[in-house]
Amino acid sequence: MENIFHSVRLDDEKCQGCTNCIKRCPTQAIRVRNKKAYIISDRCIDCGECIRVCPHHAKYAVSEHFNELVHYKYRIALPAPSLYGQFNNLDNVDYVLNGLERMGFDEVFEVSRAAELVSDASRRMIESKTLTKPVISSACPAVLRLIRTRFPNLIKNILPLFTPVDLAARLARKAARKKTGFENKDIGVFFISPCPAKRTAISNPLCYDGGIINGAFAIKDIYPVLVQTMDKLKADELKPLNDSGIIGVGWASSGGEAAGLLKERYLAADGIENVINVLEELEDEKLNDLDFIELNCCTGGCVGGVLTVENPYVAKARIQRLRKFMPVSCNRLPEDFHIDLLGWTHELTPSPAMKLADNVIKAMQMMGELKKIEAELPGLDCGICGAPSCRALADDIVRGYAEKDDCIFWAAKSENEDILPAPFRKKEKHAVEPNAETSNDFEENFLKDD
Repeated sequence: MENIFHSVRLDDEKCQGCTNCIKRCPTQAIRVRNKKAYIISDRCIDCGECIRVCPHHAKYAVSEHFNELVHYKYRIALPAPSLYGQFNNLDNVDYVLNGLERMGFDEVFEVSRAAELVSDASRRMIESKTLTKPVISSACPAVLRLIRTRFPNLIKNILPLFTPVDLAARLARKAARKKTGFENKDIGVFFISPCPAKRTAISNPLCYDGGIINGAFAIKDIYPVLVQTMDKLKADELKPLNDSGIIGVGWASSGGEAAGLLKERYLAADGIENVINVLEELEDEKLNDLDFIELNCCTGGCVGGVLTVENPYVAKARIQRLRKFMPVSCNRLPEDFHIDLLGWTHELTPSPAMKLADNVIKAMQMMGELKKIEAELPGLDCGICGAPSCRALADDIVRGYAEKDDCIFWAAKSENEDILPAPFRKKEKHAVEPNAETSNDFEENFLKDD
């Protein structure tokens, strides 16, 4: 099992074993055993779907406490573009940026500034025709982990560039060292994040070395204090801090990154189920006529992250309105800039989480046994066994994590069928046989006027 930091956590005391989460997990990383859910670490991609659907709030995402700022001499905030969509009637981003400074940050560096540079680099790389098309965006860390776990054959299609937040952190830290003379350990760089996957990527980056970003604050945690601070600001007090335009801020919602490429042959999909559908189509080579594919696990894009406060569709509409007051772009790379400087330093490798065995022959034998067991199971995917599907249960059985008797339908073959849930029994224990008289009485009572 890989040693991975995960921002998505489970509160055992709140968990009721309801199985809602196992149905929504895109990598089948959750099981329910002994009336409690547990997360299979090396399968989890920190997408946050389990947080979104848990009715008991047993899933949560860890993030830094604001008190962390006291450990640094110079503090930098990296606000995600999705932060701007959380405020009603916002027509000037400087209110948000100045509010962050008033909260205790010495400097604010917009992630949307770096997004415009990444857009520029992406355009140049795609035009160079050195990439495998269609090129898949690398901006969503949950999508990256999903691909390496479930669709490893598509790794070759991923755009090998820094994410905007990572580039923003590198630029901001470099500028702060030059400006202040402080060492790296004295400079705290904090991302204001809309989702847990981005928090995980800070501690456990896949394609480059970490340590550039010191932590992340959830938008929902920082929002109440920020709103109060912004309310006290007056227009004539605002410092002109905004330095990004339509292209950069557009990354907040689905389709914004793709539109920033200024290309026509692109596709943008959001929501985990839609993302999986697109990846399946791409794996079947049905989308080869496209240049670029933008994928966001959260509905609506980053504005729909589980760490935000506003409805994603409302937030997207606010972003669209805000962009009317902005220039197209404020940041471009020099013409002679070497794009390789923004590229990955480590190769993205497939995750071994789904492999049955390292040995090919043993894996084939286990797969044969898996298919045999799956054929014997009812195929209802009811989740009563604690696994999300019959195939997942068969997989667990082959790996030695479960038994056939965990399926109540399997157990009912050798025991009294009364153990089956009522809808699946051949006959109810106390069923009343309907007759013509009772049926007519029911129809008359049901249809008669009040």
